[in-house]
Order: sequence, then C-alpha cells, then structure tokens
Amino acid sequence: MATNKNLISKGVKFLTGALPLLFLGPVLIYNAFMNKHTNWHYLILGIGIVACFAAVFLMFKGLQTIMKALFND
Repeated sequence: MATNKNLISKGVKFLTGALPLLFLGPVLIYNAFMNKHTNWHYLILGIGIVACFAAVFLMFKGLQTIMKALFND
C-alpha cells in the first residue's frame, strides 16, 4: 500500500495554513468583545468569526486530503 507523497504534502500545507488562523480568530473575537466602545467592534468581530470558520475548513480539507493519500481513495 503506497502513499501519495504529493497529496500528503498538499494536506500538510492546508494544515499549516490553518495553524495561524487557529490563534488569530479567537484573539480577534476576544479583542472585539473587549473594545465594544469603538466603532470597529463589529468589523473585527466579523473578521474573527470568518478566521475561525476558515481554520475549521482548512483543517477539514487538510485531514481529508491526507486520508485520501493514505488510503488511495
């Protein structure tokens, strides 16, 4: 059972793209809730929520790609 190294590297790239978003999203959401007195509150909150969803999507896509490479789907 051979593994496809190109697909594994593509999956790892997805996971490395998700790593900074895993930290950036909650930090932005926390910052938005601590600074409710500014006008930028909703914009920062929206960016934080989008970053969290993007991190979850990239993790899912990366793990799915790695599973395809390992099990030759």
